[in-house]
Amino acid sequence: MADTFYCTQNNANTCFDDQFDCNAINNKVEQCSIFLRHTLMGFALQSEERVRGMVEKEIEHLPSHDYLKRLRSGDLDLKFRREALDWIWKAHAHYSFGPLTLCLSLNYLDRFLSVYHLPMDKSWTVQLLSVACVSLAAKMEETEVPLSIDLQVEEPKFVFEAKTIQRMELLVLSRLKWKMHAITPFSFIDYFLSKMSVGEHVSRVSLSKSSQLILSTIKGIDFLEFRPSEIALAVAISTSGELQASDVNKAILSFPYMEKERVMKCIDLIRDVSLISNVNTLVADNVAGSVPQSPVGVLDAACLSQKQKNY
Repeated sequence: MADTFYCTQNNANTCFDDQFDCNAINNKVEQCSIFLRHTLMGFALQSEERVRGMVEKEIEHLPSHDYLKRLRSGDLDLKFRREALDWIWKAHAHYSFGPLTLCLSLNYLDRFLSVYHLPMDKSWTVQLLSVACVSLAAKMEETEVPLSIDLQVEEPKFVFEAKTIQRMELLVLSRLKWKMHAITPFSFIDYFLSKMSVGEHVSRVSLSKSSQLILSTIKGIDFLEFRPSEIALAVAISTSGELQASDVNKAILSFPYMEKERVMKCIDLIRDVSLISNVNTLVADNVAGSVPQSPVGVLDAACLSQKQKNY
């Protein structure tokens, strides 16, 4: 086992460029904490007007337009993203955070990587960024938030001081323009499911399937092509059982503000990587009372095996 490397603030200064004056914004730390604690996200059933508004605004919470192209071309190191994602999964599982915390962590990670160049030759930067993204997401969503230094779980190779993590959090906040109340597929899923539900209420099984399926779109890069609303509608249709062509077409047309072709493409991708079959098995096992399978298992069986060429 590799020796743990303790990263002090001086060690970590090399990940900040000259345009980012950490000392100048250290006095914002308390403001940051207050801001995050008072913007916890909840998902009451949205009105159609509200959903339309989120569809218009969701582009503000996405990575830069060329991010996916740069990942596929090798301009950005896909290995860096995969290592960060794997570490975030471990921290999420260790603390049993909610699915939205995981989704937000990845949203912050992708948005940051799309606009900021980290020194890839310094292997510790991937873990420092991962810790910062999880810490920020937990502050946004969780009611009980561990100390940032305690988020470094599973015998990490590097251990960072709290102040170093805080500085990276501030760098992420700065580069994301403090837009942390991100719109994700979870912002839409209740609304879409309710509109396609036969009864008055969405079943717990449908919600569970949809949640697992949304998380199952995260690890591979192909779903970065789609907006959160498109993923949410594709997931709602895929988990509702309306898989006949006429039913799918009818379901999409029920939401005239959505682009039919893009939603259809997302549905096809879900089928291609066999996500829905893995999620059905996972939910069935959970209902039967077995030990819940890690979402990583679902992803490894689906995204990674089918989309190996992307790595």
